[in-house]
Amino acid sequence: MFSNYLIGLREGLEASLVVCILIAYLVKTGRRDALKPIWIGIGIAVALAMGFGCALEFGSQELTFQAQEALGGSLSIVAVGLVTWMVFWMRRTARHLKSELHGKLDAALSMGTGALVATAFLAVGREGLETALFVWASVHAAGDGTPRPLVGVALGLATAVLLGWLFYCGALRINLAKFFTWTGGMLVVIAAGVLAYGFHDLQEADWLPGLTHLAFDISGVIPPDSWYGTLLKGVFNFQPDPTVLQLTVWALYLVPTLALFLSPTGFAPGKGRQKATPPPVRDQV
Repeated sequence: MFSNYLIGLREGLEASLVVCILIAYLVKTGRRDALKPIWIGIGIAVALAMGFGCALEFGSQELTFQAQEALGGSLSIVAVGLVTWMVFWMRRTARHLKSELHGKLDAALSMGTGALVATAFLAVGREGLETALFVWASVHAAGDGTPRPLVGVALGLATAVLLGWLFYCGALRINLAKFFTWTGGMLVVIAAGVLAYGFHDLQEADWLPGLTHLAFDISGVIPPDSWYGTLLKGVFNFQPDPTVLQLTVWALYLVPTLALFLSPTGFAPGKGRQKATPPPVRDQV
């Protein structure tokens, strides 16, 4: 549940910040007439994300078991790829997200209502689709048959909306660069578990070999149905009996990705070129 809460919080807060920046800029510049197209674009983006999530969930139920595992494994890998790109992109751009959005909004204001709707839709829609896909993959990986993963996501999104409102009202200030660094690192750990389960799904679909070749089996020490086994599975997607392929994929993704993400040299603007890290900037909306 915690991992899904973190996903909802992290992804939802990105979308909330984008909305706050767009709305605050229009209010401060006296362009309240442009608020309606912005809200229309946001509404379309949210509806599209929810529709996409429902299509994934209910559409997959009509498939055979093998097809479900193949679809789940493939989409889990795609989701991990998108989330990995997102956490790296956000850490690199968190410091100047506001100025980037202001520039896009100025251009849209000069082009008319349609451009405003498209700007809001694109700014929020990408986050929504990424969230829907990664949440679906994470819930699919949890596979405990309970609503707890979805409850965790809902609580995370609700927290994100509340934080976004507090940002807008000026009641809350946090260092967004540090926030996205720490939550991004935790998302990389969660994504490693989702990726491992994705490859396990492909093994169950007979797309990949090695389903019976276990790296180890400590089910007797950490029973999957115990409270601590459930906790480890919910937080880290831990499996007490992974296959050799699962463990290999997990390690090959987690170690270099987390090392690069936490290393400041991984964010230099040019290859082989380092840039002095500026002091943390507290973004305000």
